[in-house]
Amino acid sequence: MMIDYHTHHVRCGHAVGELEEYIRRGIELGLDQIGLSDHMPLIHVDPASYYPEMAMPMDELPRYVEECLSLKEKYKEQIDIRVGLEGDYIEGWEEEIERIIHAYPWDYVIGSVHFLGEWDITDHRQVHGWDGRDRLDVYRTYYDAVQKAAATGFYDIMGHLDVIKRFGYHPGAEAAAEVEALENVALAAVARSGVVMELNASGWTKPCAEMFPSERMLREAFRLGIPMTVGSDAHDPKKLGENLDRARSALWEIGFRELAVFEKRQKTMVPLEV
Repeated sequence: MMIDYHTHHVRCGHAVGELEEYIRRGIELGLDQIGLSDHMPLIHVDPASYYPEMAMPMDELPRYVEECLSLKEKYKEQIDIRVGLEGDYIEGWEEEIERIIHAYPWDYVIGSVHFLGEWDITDHRQVHGWDGRDRLDVYRTYYDAVQKAAATGFYDIMGHLDVIKRFGYHPGAEAAAEVEALENVALAAVARSGVVMELNASGWTKPCAEMFPSERMLREAFRLGIPMTVGSDAHDPKKLGENLDRARSALWEIGFRELAVFEKRQKTMVPLEV
């Protein structure tokens, strides 16, 4: 089964392409399932005064879901559409996140940590946030948030688990052992929670030039028995499926033989094809 479970579209402000363009591209690529998973609206900052083009406005969320459901019906004979959300975990805003997740008929919800407070560590416009900070402290804060996200029970899939490395900021070789320990503790939290983890292929095109998560973390995930799914994190229909052949091969080489798919938040394991 060929799948892509991580996509974004024009509503979020920093992607291009309408939802229907992604679906048509998925059909061209021969995908069996496409997951629509745009960003949750901002809840902890004022969108009017924050960085623009971060996420869909709150009043667009029901329209997003309605369009997804309409397209799911329209294209049901050509491709299996799954309606999802990338739901940020933001410490202290759990009640608001839970309300959004429970308000709509999602097939799955991806739990991702983008924000440490009001700092989006994945936004190229905010890399100055690293200035003057102890990088190891940032990594500690990030992986603590990942553990808390996994423990909430809000999410079906944990997204790009080591995205903290995206722009190449690392505590350095002298901290490598502690960083590895932080990663392992986060992976153990994911395993305890019973949620799936994604192999996000977009990392290969980012400054870190490495998949999210790293091969080392994938091997630890395999040892812990964490189920996997895959996503391109496409922000352009032309990028749909990008590097997913490479991602599937990486999983196969480590020993994975199945991928997780979802419907109405129920997980099913399907054969991994390379």
